Amino acid sequence: MGLKIRLARAGAKKRPYYHIVVADSRSPRDGRFIEQVGSYNPMLPSDHADRIRLKDERITHWIGQGAVATDRVAKFLGKAGLAPMPVFAEQPKQSAPKKKAQERAAAAAAAG
Repeated sequence: MGLKIRLARAGAKKRPYYHIVVADSRSPRDGRFIEQVGSYNPMLPSDHADRIRLKDERITHWIGQGAVATDRVAKFLGKAGLAPMPVFAEQPKQSAPKKKAQERAAAAAAAG
């Protein structure tokens, strides 16, 4: 049984609120879970104390049992110091200038 530490939505329409739960990886997102280990309220400002609440000792217990956090929850745990901060690969920017446009810009910068 693969354990995941993930978000389960619990808010009203257009008012998101999430519980951070430990669940079997085969369970549905908002369905059965093993234990609630925190909450996340994205409607609050990012510096608000109640935006992310974590039960530290329970999270470390479940990580010791082999639970793996999803990307978003791993970011929360990394900021709280409960797990190493995840490393995300640099995503390509589709709006970035293409090769010829970059060459023209470099030539214009060198000339002027």
